[in-house]
Amino acid sequence: MTATRLSALKLPVLVLVLAFSLSACAHMNEREQRVLSGGAIGAAGGAALAVMTGGGALAGALIGGGGGAVVGALLPQHTTAK
Repeated sequence: MTATRLSALKLPVLVLVLAFSLSACAHMNEREQRVLSGGAIGAAGGAALAVMTGGGALAGALIGGGGGAVVGALLPQHTTAK
């Protein structure tokens, strides 16, 4: 494949990946959603901090994602006052 054809495939593949990732959360309970959200936010933050400080983005993402998932799992269930 040429570089032009590969770049033309990026947008449809990205759209499909995002659609599937959003639909994957449909049957998760609140705790599972907190773990997933915490892991994703932690991975993004860890990668960004690692790049800013001269470290490896992959290592930062792995450490941040693991930490975020643990924090998400340990957070108490959200209840609304009645």
